[in-house]
Amino acid sequence: MNKLEFENNHTSLKWDEDTSHIPYWVYQHPEILRQEQEKIYQGPTWGYLCLEAEIPNAGDYITTFVGEMPVVVTRDQDGEIYAFENRCAHRGALIAITDSGNASELTCVYHAWSYDLSGSLKGIAFQNGVGGKGGMPADFQKEHYDPRKLRVATVCGIVFGSLDEDVPSIEDYLGEEILGRIERVLHKPIRVLGKFKQMLPNNWKLYFENVKDTYHASLLHVFFTTFKINRLSQRGGVIVSDTGAHHVSYSVIDKKSSESEEYQKEKLRSDKDDYRLADPSLLEGVDEFGDGVTLQILSVFPGFVLQQIQNSIAVRQILPKGVESTELNWTYIGFEDDSAELEEMRLKQSNLIGASGFVSMEDGAVGGFVQRGIQCASDQYSVVQMGGVNIESADYRATETSVRGFWHAYRSHMGL
Repeated sequence: MNKLEFENNHTSLKWDEDTSHIPYWVYQHPEILRQEQEKIYQGPTWGYLCLEAEIPNAGDYITTFVGEMPVVVTRDQDGEIYAFENRCAHRGALIAITDSGNASELTCVYHAWSYDLSGSLKGIAFQNGVGGKGGMPADFQKEHYDPRKLRVATVCGIVFGSLDEDVPSIEDYLGEEILGRIERVLHKPIRVLGKFKQMLPNNWKLYFENVKDTYHASLLHVFFTTFKINRLSQRGGVIVSDTGAHHVSYSVIDKKSSESEEYQKEKLRSDKDDYRLADPSLLEGVDEFGDGVTLQILSVFPGFVLQQIQNSIAVRQILPKGVESTELNWTYIGFEDDSAELEEMRLKQSNLIGASGFVSMEDGAVGGFVQRGIQCASDQYSVVQMGGVNIESADYRATETSVRGFWHAYRSHMGL
């Protein structure tokens, strides 16, 4: 179905408003999801694939996704990183069926077609038949049947991939400010501390919006505000890239601003002074980046997140798994030169995030609340006008500017 056919069959799906009004049908229709695969994930974007630290040695590989497309990422014998579609050219089965491993070549289990680590088809079982009978045609050329190969780029140990030949360089795609904020955190060799997967009962865009939404953080997340890790009254701001696609939000723990009377006036459920931690050391941290920033959340369109909360550092990969299902992959990281004490601090603070994290537990539920709440409202709009209707960086966080930025980039890619 092309765009015209889509519009004719869904005449009610019109986005007549600006990016401060989001139509609920954009989270609900299978055709939207299909077009996202084509125009965003397989279009001129850079998608997060993995960390270089996950494939450190020659022959290492890891399986991942670009949108819904399965992908293999490898490190060849020459040390180069390659990425290609995880689909055998013969009958379409997965080439690699394990999450990761080490191999000199990858062989499809179905009919034993084999591929080198750059993704080129190299071997076909019984290509010449058996006993002079059967086999592939004499003029069959293996080089015409490689799976689709991705362009690969690395930034601070992060591996990105793109299927588009005309995508800007990764540096231009990110922009100077976003790139600088990645470099701020990932400034030396990374070590993976742990990984897990979380499934969310909502459209992928609801979670990505949530990541960019600085307004909710100290309202929804009671732990944040109760223990004064993050309040909107603290010093901080939001950086939105020129395209609107990427963002950074950051804050600094400030005891004076954390005691703001504004929270008391609002009578928020998160403004509680009578809660205590049995182990207060959970909140003890060190200023390892030398700038006093205790929280930084960074997103790269269409589905990558780098977070620093105190000394807990992690990357998140957001993947659509259907109209109302999202896979969220978490990778906790530290640095190769971390002391035993700093690593223990990171591991303890990792309890702040994830499916049952003290901070981000609610994020796993609230997207589902929205998905359920809009069930009969496909012709209605949500409103994101905190901080105005424009898309611009700000030196405060009571704003939805980065959410509007996301939708600006999204509409540009989708032609909506």
